[in-house]
Amino acid sequence: MSYPNGLVSQGKQPLFSFGVITDVQYADIPDGRSFLGVPRYYRNSILVLRKAVQHWNNHQNISFSLNLGDIVDGFCPKGQSLEAVKKVIEEFDKFNGRVYHMIGNHCLYNLPRSKLLPLMTFPNVDRAYYDFSPIPEYRFVVLDGYDISAIGWPHDHPHTIDAVNLLNEKNPNLEKNSPDGLVDLERRFLKFNGGVGKEQLKWLDKTLEDATKSNQKVVVCCHIPLDPGASSKQALLWNYDEVMDVIHRYDCVKVCLAGHAHKGGHFLDSCGVHHRVLEAALECPPGTNAFGYIDVYEDRLSLIGTDRMASSEMVFNH
Repeated sequence: MSYPNGLVSQGKQPLFSFGVITDVQYADIPDGRSFLGVPRYYRNSILVLRKAVQHWNNHQNISFSLNLGDIVDGFCPKGQSLEAVKKVIEEFDKFNGRVYHMIGNHCLYNLPRSKLLPLMTFPNVDRAYYDFSPIPEYRFVVLDGYDISAIGWPHDHPHTIDAVNLLNEKNPNLEKNSPDGLVDLERRFLKFNGGVGKEQLKWLDKTLEDATKSNQKVVVCCHIPLDPGASSKQALLWNYDEVMDVIHRYDCVKVCLAGHAHKGGHFLDSCGVHHRVLEAALECPPGTNAFGYIDVYEDRLSLIGTDRMASSEMVFNH
């Protein structure tokens, strides 16, 4: 049996499968372009999501699905933000299983965390990072890449203050979303990115230690990419290096999944961790799609992509 996009089935049943989609960025506004001039299809993106949910439901063996963040767009008129978020959540709710959400910058342009987290059924409404185990052998760790952020928290919140100080130190531009004059990896210090705070880093360390003791393989998920090999330098987590230092202490992490960098990417780092950045639903012209599902095996993850989402084999090297 062969799959679309040229993958060949290994003939073995997966342990489980899950759906993936990212950067829906829906808004009821005319099509536009990114700051780099890439066309964006704000109204069509919800149709891509609808198609994804139908696809996962028809498959019948999709255990859960992952939304890697940015469900509505920053250009969504503020008076429509709440309705737009609810509309997208309604589409996700048509999936016959659990949907695990992540916080993205565009979500935070529209609504504060206090409103978003309950709407998106986060397991804990006080924080946007968490973990879950679909089967005993696997654990998923969901990070909050906007823990330290200049958006989403109240202006006087310590996490906002830390973020603003960091941006002022690292980015001399008046417009903090501009990388002008920033060199190489310094280009990540932009306002639309964020960082993982100290408390979350400690939690990550403890969670990975626990997963190691339980002999689990781990998939780390974050809206913002964690490796420059899989993404443009402008789309990286501010302290991706600190997060990866924690991850590389353990052998249990096999794959890191992300969104945010819309054109996607795949990179195998020097410690054998796969970084797969997923292609955005927002940039699909009408009639095209970008979503997929991942078959999980003991020794690999196999992404079966639809249309603009490339299929990928992520084989573990130990």
